[in-house]
Amino acid sequence: VQLQASGGGLVQAGGSLRVSCAASGRTFSNYNVGWFRQAPGKEREFVAVIRWSSGGPDYADSVKGRFTISRDNAKNTVYLQMNSLKPEDTAVYYCAARTYWSADYTQPTVYSYWGQGTQVTVSS
Repeated sequence: VQLQASGGGLVQAGGSLRVSCAASGRTFSNYNVGWFRQAPGKEREFVAVIRWSSGGPDYADSVKGRFTISRDNAKNTVYLQMNSLKPEDTAVYYCAARTYWSADYTQPTVYSYWGQGTQVTVSS
């Protein structure tokens, strides 16, 4: 499956942005999809994950209550709605996918497929 992340941009602190992850090549509905981010000089970190089957999404503590992950299987797309953005949310955001659910879903290494990333910049 090929992933294409989009929707990044520049926004002021307190604002909102929605990034998208569009998939092609295979039926996306069978994949668990995660969002990660990487700021300059920092390691890639987990942001959110959504399962293909039952079970709720999960979020990093730093974004819980502000970000919402969702999916539209008919459009082969996963979204990350980001509200109340802070300067520390500035990073390149990546989507990633894997077929089987992993208890290590916060680890980038368990994902088989990655999008190219989209830049999100939050100004203070």
